[in-house]
Amino acid sequence: MNNAELAETLVANHALSKADARKAVDGLLAAIVAAAAKGEEVSLSGFGKFKIKDSPAREGRNPSNGETIQIAASKKLTFVPAKAVKDALNG
Repeated sequence: MNNAELAETLVANHALSKADARKAVDGLLAAIVAAAAKGEEVSLSGFGKFKIKDSPAREGRNPSNGETIQIAASKKLTFVPAKAVKDALNG
């Protein structure tokens, strides 16, 4: 499912216009990204949590020539599903 399909679901289930549904989806995603950029955890009750995970710098290998390279430290956005989501996925 992509953003447009998610917006279509909102249109079908909540009698919104396509434009309003698309704005709602885009606004929600923008709010999650903005909070994550500030280092905040985003918790959606019954759905899960979006957290920032720090990956330290490390050494790696260039697969084409086997040379050792430095991989810079980075931050990753991770998602931890709520118990209800886990239960729905696993029967």
